Amino acid sequence: MVKRALAIVALSLATLLGLTLPAYAVTLEQKLAALSSFSQPTTASANSWRAAWQNQGAWAAYGFDWSTDLCSASPDQPLGFDFRMPCRRHDFGYRNYKAVSQFPANKSRIDDAFYFDMKQVCAGYSTIPRGTCNGIAWSYYQAVKQFGALNVTEAQIERIRQTSEQAAQPAEM
Repeated sequence: MVKRALAIVALSLATLLGLTLPAYAVTLEQKLAALSSFSQPTTASANSWRAAWQNQGAWAAYGFDWSTDLCSASPDQPLGFDFRMPCRRHDFGYRNYKAVSQFPANKSRIDDAFYFDMKQVCAGYSTIPRGTCNGIAWSYYQAVKQFGALNVTEAQIERIRQTSEQAAQPAEM
């Protein structure tokens, strides 16, 4: 009976200590390695990222930003071609590399992975729709290559809107 009571106390103490210990800390190198493995323009990388996205809790120690606005201002499913998952992985790469101040060095690869992912979506279609899908994918890819690094704030957008409205008003005489 005493042994059982001691075992319960020991287990309770171990549990209490385990709950008060700091969480496992991930180093910057580990985080960068994971980000790199999730942002390659390959099937293995896309599958690895998708598995992580479906089990985000397992990656909590990494402090990843899983948020997304999908394809931003562009349609997520243009003409029915579903680019939501490629947009999620693209947002993941942008947000997380920016968070560790490593975005410029990795932007091109993240954009290439985005194009790879969209072409994978397109590969599931027959010849004619596939051509249309690939054309849209190419347009989306060119847009992120050219404009993906822009940081535009809501205040800047509002100033531009107001300036445009003022310019459109007829001049008073």
